[in-house]
Amino acid sequence: MKPAVAESFGEAKKNMKKVKIKKEMLIGEVVSKYPKLGKVLMEKFGFHCVGCPMAGMESLEDGAKAHGMNEKELKKMTGELNKGVIT
Repeated sequence: MKPAVAESFGEAKKNMKKVKIKKEMLIGEVVSKYPKLGKVLMEKFGFHCVGCPMAGMESLEDGAKAHGMNEKELKKMTGELNKGVIT
């Protein structure tokens, strides 16, 4: 493999590990970018607001607080959502 290609491959692999979903992201933005995660949000985390108008104005953090989640649960949720993006 040529050095430039190897470097590009290494950089791409490194970028895959970066967090893509953050607690500040709007629920609607997450579902728009990663449609399969809408089902995860609804079924696993009880975010039935995925299709409601508030999804376009409410962040994952806001939704988590509205559903009584603490910071640890929010971190777990974003981690699981990111696993869904990478795989």
